[in-house]
Formats: sequence, structure tokens, C-alpha cells
Amino acid sequence: MPADPDLLRTAAGRGDADAQNSLGLSYAQGRGVAKDEAQAAVWFRKAAEQGHAKAQFNLGRRYMQGRGVAKDEVQAVAWFRKAAVQGYAPAQSNLGYMYESGRSIAENKTLAAAWYRKAAEQGDVDAQKNLARLYENRTYDGQDPAQAAAWFRKAAEQGDAAAQRRLGEKYTNGEGIARDQVQASFWFRKAAEQGDTEAQDLLGGMYERGQGVTQDYAQAVMWYRKAAERGHLQAQVDLGLMYEAGLGVPKDHAQAVAWISKAAKGGHEGADDWLEEHGVERSR
Repeated sequence: MPADPDLLRTAAGRGDADAQNSLGLSYAQGRGVAKDEAQAAVWFRKAAEQGHAKAQFNLGRRYMQGRGVAKDEVQAVAWFRKAAVQGYAPAQSNLGYMYESGRSIAENKTLAAAWYRKAAEQGDVDAQKNLARLYENRTYDGQDPAQAAAWFRKAAEQGDAAAQRRLGEKYTNGEGIARDQVQASFWFRKAAEQGDTEAQDLLGGMYERGQGVTQDYAQAVMWYRKAAERGHLQAQVDLGLMYEAGLGVPKDHAQAVAWISKAAKGGHEGADDWLEEHGVERSR
């Protein structure tokens, strides 16, 4: 499709569905034209009514979010379904979510799983994670920890940080997969290197305890600090405790108090307890 808005508009005006969808995206993103969600919805609708699956999905999202149209989840479901039955994976994943959550449609986890699987089998990462999460849900009749681990692996192998962390947790706890601390640390590292703060804290803990890796307090401090500096409350506590014990860093009670106080201000109850036990008055 031509990138020039005038050429797109000409093609769209002639009824070219691809051009109509592309023009909608241009208006949605402010690409070559002034951003205008209402115009985006107009052009998505024109393409969607011609059966253009991506446009149907885009229009469904607008109804879901109330962008350019009045929010209407019933309409969102209808447009997601139109795109889903054409095999468009993002729409299948979204339709699965609507069934799982019971959003403007009767809750049905079996149908949710079916739609997630259709998208997941096409490699849709969000669907793979959603399907994995559903398989570990105790309220789902088809609960299957092994399937949960398998689908988290598929998403993890595509580079999704959250899935990498969840797979690491599965290996840590032996949920649906044989317990393996080396594999856990492997997947935590992949997620941590992408900036997942929970994985950074978990990897720090593995270095502190020597689980799955050679014990290394300096590495533990490094990973705790990365997460702590981005506001991860448990990592702030963990980093503070390393300062208090002098593990991987020079012992420094003031630094311990500073980091644990940050966690307490963020609402970490254990941090409050530590400050109270050590006679530190929490600043408000």
C-alpha cells in the first residue's frame, strides 16, 4: 500500500479495502495526517464491512476501548468474531479473552481455550500466554499444569519476557515440569536481561542462595539493584538486606534503611515490619 496519505485516500475512496485499513491506521497513529480516532474508525469500518479481517479486528479494538466510537463491548465481540472466523490470530486471542472474562458475552472457559488455541497454534504470543494461564487456572475444568508449562515455553522461545519468567517459575516449583533450578535460572536470566523486574529479583535470589548458579553475592546485588532502581518493592527489601548483612557490598546500615524505607513507602508490609524491629521511624 502506498505510504502517501493522498494516494491512500484515493485508493480508499475507490473502495480498496487494504487502502481503507491502511488509511485508518494512518489516522490512528497520526502518520502523515493529523491523528483522528474518529476518522480512523470510519475507514476501519469501510474496510471491515468488505470483510477485511485486520480492519474488523481494528474496529473491534476501537469499540473495546471507546476510541473514535462510543465504547460498546457487544460490538467489539461481534467484530472480533468476524475476524476470528477468518483465521486472524489477534482477533481469535481477543475473542478468547472475552469468553474467559465474560465481557459482554456469556463466560465460557472451554470456548476461551478453543479460541486461544487457534491463535496460539499460529504463533500468537499473547494467545500462547493466555492459554497457558487458563490451563493453570483451578476454576477451569481442563486445568493441566503440563499444558500450561508447554504453552509458556512456546511463548518464551519467541522471546516474550513475561513467559520466560513464568517458565522459570515452573522449573523452580516443578509445576507441570520436572523441577530444575539450572533451567529456572536460564529462563529468569533471559527475562531479566529484557528488563523484567520480577525476573531480575528472582535471579538475584538464585545468586544469593546459589540455586541453579554458582553462589555470587555481587551478582545477587547487581540484579537486586536493577529491579530496585525501577521500583520493585521486594528487590528494594532484598537489596537493603544485602547492605545490612554486608553481602556483595560493604556493610552499610544507612543504605539498608534507605532501600527498605523505599519499599515501605511503596506498601511492602514486610519492609514496615523490618523497620519497626530495627527501631527505624518511617518517614511519612
